Amino acid sequence: MKNDTKRIADFSQLVENLNETGNKKNVAVVWAEDSHTLEAVEMAHKAGFANPILVCSQQTAEKYNGKYEILLADSPQDASEKAVALVREGRADALMKGFVNTDVLLRAILDKEKGILPKGSVLTHITAAKLPTYPKLLFFTDPAVIPHPTQEQRTAQIRYIADFCHAFHIEQPKISLIHCSEKPDGKHFPYTEGYLELKKMAADGAFGNCIVDGPLDLKTSCSAEALADKKIDSPIGGEADAVIFPDIEAGNVFYKAITLFAAAETAAVLQGTQVPVVLASRGDTVTSKFYSMALATIISKPNK
Repeated sequence: MKNDTKRIADFSQLVENLNETGNKKNVAVVWAEDSHTLEAVEMAHKAGFANPILVCSQQTAEKYNGKYEILLADSPQDASEKAVALVREGRADALMKGFVNTDVLLRAILDKEKGILPKGSVLTHITAAKLPTYPKLLFFTDPAVIPHPTQEQRTAQIRYIADFCHAFHIEQPKISLIHCSEKPDGKHFPYTEGYLELKKMAADGAFGNCIVDGPLDLKTSCSAEALADKKIDSPIGGEADAVIFPDIEAGNVFYKAITLFAAAETAAVLQGTQVPVVLASRGDTVTSKFYSMALATIISKPNK
């Protein structure tokens, strides 16, 4: 594994880095009405990396008035629209989903006139995972948004994920393009031929300082021993920092499997939007939501 001395290898180090650098961002919490979200917000506020803006009901506002900035809303839809407006006004550096249905929030985010998805941007979902048996964070996309990425969308996914890795002080991230085997198969899996173009783009510097290789299966991407057993020569070296899944089914199954069977810690955000969006699901733990806020903080830029 490349010796990146400042590499952030787990979520505890991420929080430590945010404290050391004084990285603190304004996070608008959309319809902050459930206890798990509010607990994660409290943790992020205490950790010192988030200035929460609660877009919430009058009842919740009465509990937190004087502690956080408050913006009253009448409903989840109203909260979504007002939170998105905060981003457009430059008052919020990130959004966090509270007790609101995903489709309601996405409708406000994707609104062509008042939304926060710039024209031409690709909306995708990126997860960072810490598995007990892997020595570093593993980034992957996309388990939640794009059903079958086009070549253009996959290009954007690689660009986003390379930027993620650089934000975590990984000097030259190794990004693996996932398939069920190590050979392109244009007849049955046309996207694997696109992998060849993506590798060339990476070699030409299209994604900054990184290594992109594939197709590789997940095991040869993340196990030097498996790579050696198959006698495959790959610059990934069985030490992938990030993996790009071929479709939402593969990404979603991987996400559910590592959290259910491998006790993985995860954090995730939407990318492509004007600011990062923490799109936590009802099944996510408080800790996962807290880490997702930290993830959004380190990758976001001041929204001016």
